[in-house]
Amino acid sequence: MREIGHFVGGKEIKGTSGRSGDVFDPNTGEVQAKVAFAAKAEVEQAIANADAAQPAWAATNPQRRARVMFKFLELIQKDVENLAKLLSSEHGKTIADSKGDIQRGVEVVEFACGIPHLMKGEYTEGAGPGIDLYSMRQPLGVVAGITPFNFPAMIPMWKFAPALACGNAFILKPSERDPSVPMRLAELLVEAGLPAGVLNVVNGDKVAVDTLLTDPRVKAIGFVGSSSIAEYIFATGSAHGKRVQCFGGAKNHMIVMPDADMDQAVDALIGAGYGSAGERCMAISVAVPVGRKTADALFEKLIPRVESLKIGPSNDTGADYGPMVTRAHLDKVKSYVELGIKEGAKLRVDGRNFKLQGYENGFFMGGCLFDEVTPDMRIYKEEIFGPVLSVVRAEDYEEAVRLPSEHEYGNGVAIFTRDGDAARDFTSRVNVGMVGVNFAIPVPLSYYTFGGWKRSGFGDLNQHGPDSIRFYTRTKTVTARWPSGTKGGTEFVIPTMK
Repeated sequence: MREIGHFVGGKEIKGTSGRSGDVFDPNTGEVQAKVAFAAKAEVEQAIANADAAQPAWAATNPQRRARVMFKFLELIQKDVENLAKLLSSEHGKTIADSKGDIQRGVEVVEFACGIPHLMKGEYTEGAGPGIDLYSMRQPLGVVAGITPFNFPAMIPMWKFAPALACGNAFILKPSERDPSVPMRLAELLVEAGLPAGVLNVVNGDKVAVDTLLTDPRVKAIGFVGSSSIAEYIFATGSAHGKRVQCFGGAKNHMIVMPDADMDQAVDALIGAGYGSAGERCMAISVAVPVGRKTADALFEKLIPRVESLKIGPSNDTGADYGPMVTRAHLDKVKSYVELGIKEGAKLRVDGRNFKLQGYENGFFMGGCLFDEVTPDMRIYKEEIFGPVLSVVRAEDYEEAVRLPSEHEYGNGVAIFTRDGDAARDFTSRVNVGMVGVNFAIPVPLSYYTFGGWKRSGFGDLNQHGPDSIRFYTRTKTVTARWPSGTKGGTEFVIPTMK
């Protein structure tokens, strides 16, 4: 059986802790590999490698660091078919969806290629008599990223691309459920010219995470995952003096106004609610039709679409989505459906008993659709992270604005309407970090910043875009005066520019 170790010092090494986890093929339910779980000493070895390699990398001029990123892009494009197949084999998402996962990561690498411009400081000549004032951005040192299973290519690239471009060394702790693509990305970066030790990958569990959180050589931590873990990492990392950005759970609403193009809205709900089996932090999991007529029209078109979803193995080019990542996660999602029924929600489409011929042991689940969900139900409050869409009926527009605004999560939200005034009012007032107008998954492009509000995000700076450069650097400001031959005398008060 294939064994997956760690990537340290520019090459893959075997794990030595004696602990490991199973990596499944979600299509068949079979264990396809064992991934090593790092001991504290193994993580410390990776940190030591990063710490030793970082000064020389930071001293490499930004243009040369950008060239490594450019070469990395070239190598990814050459290997994209193999990367997508590898990703799908461990995660379960379709090949097309895996290519999208890779592409959205690539776009952040493309952004990071602009690092010579992005790291420029400010300069003021003659800020005072013979005084020049300027600022510079410098890397933090060794930084780390802890990334989730649902985007094993995109989110690691969101983390390490700007960090490396800024001159930091990086420790990546990917999800133990689908670790092969992050390992392959590390190999490609070394092939692209990244010096050995600048990027290290350690696989593992809480032991690895806690070592990164407490080791003083690690200056910053980025995390994506559940809100409970995000809160823990934010608190622990901050207590140890680290800069921390953490992104947690979501309960993304889509408001359907009475004037919406219903065909467009239903297309959006199907793709955003059920794509990737709902295993996306930006998935739409709550539809909010405004008014009874809107709800009736929505269900008339939505129910047959959910019932006709094509679920297949990840290599089926005609499948809408594939299996879920593990049986444990599949069972968890099914338990939420059972909970919703007990809570009094009406299950209009039940996909729990879906079986795929020839793949009976795979982690497949059909689409589920709930009606008459209310804000007091757990299936509304909690993130399900599966192919389950809940419909909460709103009597009017004000209630529709209030629902996502008052929810504890504030990751993404969308409104479908033909009314520009309503859309403008909604985008201004809704208490959510990312908003889509007639756009169901409002993930900003790489040169804007990505981040949710409330319990969806912890920390002051977001992912990619300008915030990523701010997060992975610190600003040094220099006030310089060169003697001109005139004595200035001794000053005992704070300098001013009077």
